[in-house]
Amino acid sequence: MTATQSLRLPALFLLAAAVCLPAFAQDFPSKPVTMICPWPAGGTTDQYMRTLAQIASKYLGQQVVIENKPGAGGTLGAVALASTAKPDGYTISQMPIPVFRFPHMQKTQFDPTKDFTYIIGLSGYTFGIVVRPDTPYMTFQDFIAAGKAKPGTITYGTPGTGTSPHLLVEDLQQKTGAQFQHVPFKGNAEGMNAFLGGHIDAVSDSSGWGTHVDAGKARLLATFGEQRTKRWPNVPTARELGIELVYPSPFGLAGPKGMDPKVVATLHDAFKKALDDPEHQKILDKLDQVLWYRNTADYTKIALESIELEKQTVERLGLAKKD
Repeated sequence: MTATQSLRLPALFLLAAAVCLPAFAQDFPSKPVTMICPWPAGGTTDQYMRTLAQIASKYLGQQVVIENKPGAGGTLGAVALASTAKPDGYTISQMPIPVFRFPHMQKTQFDPTKDFTYIIGLSGYTFGIVVRPDTPYMTFQDFIAAGKAKPGTITYGTPGTGTSPHLLVEDLQQKTGAQFQHVPFKGNAEGMNAFLGGHIDAVSDSSGWGTHVDAGKARLLATFGEQRTKRWPNVPTARELGIELVYPSPFGLAGPKGMDPKVVATLHDAFKKALDDPEHQKILDKLDQVLWYRNTADYTKIALESIELEKQTVERLGLAKKD
């Protein structure tokens, strides 16, 4: 090897590296992508995420596989991203609001300000309170009055302590003086089974109760959006009834910190096409959810803002962790 040839070798290695690095991102995805649903199978979020995964698979060119990790108020997906997932784009997760809330309530294994790469905003829930038809609570006002007359005796289920359906009832109690007994579950499906079996009196949750309301097995007393839902237009919002409670709880997708921007863009673009797909609108209508598309930059900004907003909510409700 001549001196000239030896001098050229480092340059050749650098050139090869420069060619190979972007090629990795360009080849993404070359295998199935795992999308964590941090809620049990059969619930509202699981139904939505499975449908979205199926649609997105068409546009991503690889199968999107759902992995359920229920428990801990919907934060186990975040734990997986922060602790074990590689930042290669092959493991992503739904990011519900409790991910931004829990660090203010308890010690967590993640920091939402620095442990995630936020990819895209997707949708938001319709929250409501339901009771069984055999109860005397014909209206939301009846339910609140009973919570005042018999404080702590009416039980209600939620998908977990610290979730939005739990906090909205905590908020309701502060605003009205009523008191209810909280019974946390791992998700909507488990809570509804307990409700239908007569083990709890009411459920505060997203619209997994919808089919039971339509079938006459549950009575929807109120919803907690800005306006009435399309599916149940005769049911009032809490705000209409004079109680300032609005809980939209939007969510999106994120991956581990340090993801290649090109991989993020590929995932964003595929899921954006999925959001625009007519099949996606069908699942939104079924669950009475709304489209909440946010691009990567906007979703990142909103996520960081939500961390501070959730801190204020937790402190207002007296649920902040003690240092």
